[in-house]
Amino acid sequence: MSIESVLSEQLLERFRERATKYDAENTFCTEDFEELVSLGYLKALIPVQDGGLGWNFEQLALAQRRLATAAPATALAINMHQVWAGVAYLLSARGDTRLQMVTNWIAQGEVMAFGISEPGNDSVLFDSKTSAVSEADGSVTFNGIKIFTSLSPAFTRLGVFGKDEANNELVHGFVAKGQGVESLGDWNTLGMRASQSHTTKLRDAVAPEEWVHSRLPIGPNSDLLVFGIFASFLTLTASVYVGIADRAVSMAQETLNKKVRHDGTKYSQDVRSRGLLADAAMRLISLDALQRSVAGDLDSKVDHREEWFPKLVTLRTIAGASARENVQVLGQLVGGGGYFRGSEFERLCRDVQASWYHPSNAASAANTVASWLVGPLES
Repeated sequence: MSIESVLSEQLLERFRERATKYDAENTFCTEDFEELVSLGYLKALIPVQDGGLGWNFEQLALAQRRLATAAPATALAINMHQVWAGVAYLLSARGDTRLQMVTNWIAQGEVMAFGISEPGNDSVLFDSKTSAVSEADGSVTFNGIKIFTSLSPAFTRLGVFGKDEANNELVHGFVAKGQGVESLGDWNTLGMRASQSHTTKLRDAVAPEEWVHSRLPIGPNSDLLVFGIFASFLTLTASVYVGIADRAVSMAQETLNKKVRHDGTKYSQDVRSRGLLADAAMRLISLDALQRSVAGDLDSKVDHREEWFPKLVTLRTIAGASARENVQVLGQLVGGGGYFRGSEFERLCRDVQASWYHPSNAASAANTVASWLVGPLES
């Protein structure tokens, strides 16, 4: 099935209308989620013969972008399920089947969530403040705090990791929603409110032995799991912000075609307004090319070697920056009506601010690119 047949214009309009209510009430995008489940969207990367849509990774990235043009918070929520689907997909394509259970779970209807980020941990995947204790039966018990757990009201499996002090290693596994996995219900934010990305407290949460899939050294390493998580997370998260940048251009275009000055001339004939719109459109055209290039190269298994991480963080960083700039342009063109609470511009203006906080942030991204070019900072 094509992206447009799954995410139809009619569906996008329904989602866009509901986005205002979710945002105002600070509630989960329940109806959006149920509709996407019924369309098989959560199984986008699952082969058709196994009940999925049979898409490749680039199609999923473009679909997330399209979804975000209507409901960025819904797209961001679903994103964290799709990130795990993407990690399993990218690893499997490279001959690594350790996350086959994730693909199987998704085919069976399980909903995945991402429990990686921790308060005060700027090492991201290379260290953890969560305790991981390896038990005699092969299971692992996790204790700690995970933040920005999108899909909190709906997920059934949470991907987590923690530090096993006894064995001096990082342990990755999955825990089921329920005993030992507590959502704190604390999501009351500036924007992206419908994602309901609550803080999650792990209190003796147990990953069975068969759900423990990786044990890695502390610190940077080249394990394929690390590449897969960064590649899927950064590319799909960027797609949400490409969608916002896209929507801002569409709304600005509509505004200039509709607004008329007191003397009867259209704003589309105003040189300054045309220039602002053109700048926003050129940012989107450049971003579109970068998004398709990165996602397409992931599908094609292009070996960029040391250049892969600079490419991934550049996409994520530029997507966020371009979305913020394009929304700012929209604000200059849309007029005073956009300043009122509940307008789509007002919501986009808040939603786009979340782009500051997703890994990798701008400073980390700049260091990644600089280290690729001239080596790491000397200690």
